[in-house]
Amino acid sequence: MGNAAPVKAKVLVVDDEPDVLDLVSYNLTQAGFQIETAVDGADALRKARSAAPDLILLDLMLPEMDGLEVCKLLRRDPKTNAIPIIMLTARAGEIDRIVGLELGATDYVPKPFSPRELVLRVKKRLEEHQAGAAPRSSFIFGLLQLDVSRHLVMVKGKRIELTATEFKLLSVLAQRIGHVQSREKLLRDVWEYETHIDTRTVDTHMRRLREKLGVAAKYLDTVRGVGYRFLPE
Repeated sequence: MGNAAPVKAKVLVVDDEPDVLDLVSYNLTQAGFQIETAVDGADALRKARSAAPDLILLDLMLPEMDGLEVCKLLRRDPKTNAIPIIMLTARAGEIDRIVGLELGATDYVPKPFSPRELVLRVKKRLEEHQAGAAPRSSFIFGLLQLDVSRHLVMVKGKRIELTATEFKLLSVLAQRIGHVQSREKLLRDVWEYETHIDTRTVDTHMRRLREKLGVAAKYLDTVRGVGYRFLPE
């Protein structure tokens, strides 16, 4: 038997301009990617959930539901939360770029763009995502908003003051959404302790973190006898 063909990475291209859709799809297909397309926000959400793309190219200017709203909804859904999103837009203003990145976009490419550069950007973001080299820094989970780069936590629109350790604990769990983290691993990654230290330290900080988060504490799940994980619902 011969070797199986490598699995092609799947890219969902979302744009309401047929010429752009064709240009991007052609160049990505030539580069070896598998392509899905969508022409509006609702279609993009359906395809993202059903086709499970490895990356989404998302136009900002879409009919009915714009790209920012699509990005926000994708980040709130556990099925699509971790998919890298590159925004494409003719609106190259700084405020649009900042808002897009704060809502969870991974990268931002202004139109007009070089198809070759776009292909290289897609490859780079996929490599980073697969290697875990670029953890997301901005999250929205229903009631909870977390921005790692700005050291900001908000619950129902109100800022929550956390200690540096509490903030790092929450960030680590959110960036590993759904994955159980043992107390020992959290001690290493949050406290950076390599030697044996009482794991009750983790439990104490988790209790204080939950108290401060209030209604948003529901996202922090205890796995009895093991540790903790972040579950968005």
